[in-house]
Amino acid sequence: MSSDAADIHPDDTLLGRHPLLRAAAWLVTGVLLVALIIAPLTLQQQLTLSVAIFIAALVINRFAGRFGTLAMIFLSVVVSSRYMYWRLTETMVMDNPLDLVLGIGLLVAEVYAFVVLLLGYVQTAWPLERKPVAMPADTEAWPTVDLFIPTYNESLSVVRATVLAAQSIDWPRDKLKIFVLDDGRREEFRVFCEAVGVQHVTRDNNRHAKAGNINAALKNTTGEFIAIFDCDHIPTRSFLQIAMGWFGKD
Repeated sequence: MSSDAADIHPDDTLLGRHPLLRAAAWLVTGVLLVALIIAPLTLQQQLTLSVAIFIAALVINRFAGRFGTLAMIFLSVVVSSRYMYWRLTETMVMDNPLDLVLGIGLLVAEVYAFVVLLLGYVQTAWPLERKPVAMPADTEAWPTVDLFIPTYNESLSVVRATVLAAQSIDWPRDKLKIFVLDDGRREEFRVFCEAVGVQHVTRDNNRHAKAGNINAALKNTTGEFIAIFDCDHIPTRSFLQIAMGWFGKD
């Protein structure tokens, strides 16, 4: 599939230009999808459907771009929905009260996982493809950034990699300050931070966990913007230049 086809915006298509036609297409698709989900099948028919979906997934997986993603999501929703329909209509008839309670507990967990799956698909089905805004040519106009790395009981070997990667971010040195927010109050962290030239911040209590750690640090920093990285999150060198342009534009 060409990259042009993969990058077509929904508003540029025939359905995108005709709301009524789009609504009718969604309605028909929804009816067909429900019919497929609730259709009773014999064991042989179910095996045939499963094999067909498996083969379709193998074929679709060869396509790059949005078409392949949406098609795989569709197949996943069909299979998952058929399973959930079967669970709700065929497996909850129980005579033993204990079996019923345990069965309901398992069903609730499965419904929760199914809802999370659907929400994940909604989030990723048609992502916003916003291109970065270039920073001004004059770096003097760039804002100051304080970068927080909160930690509690993680080992120095984990935090060290994040700190060193943060120091490699492509941003003017005089406009970037890195703070290790150490709720573990460890001497080896203080020594490391002093050696590499970043700020080691502690507090005398651990109230409100990570949120409290960050709030305490906010009282002692002066950056125009704050970036927060988990202590095992390795930032890319271009992170700030990609992210900060939009803040300047807005």
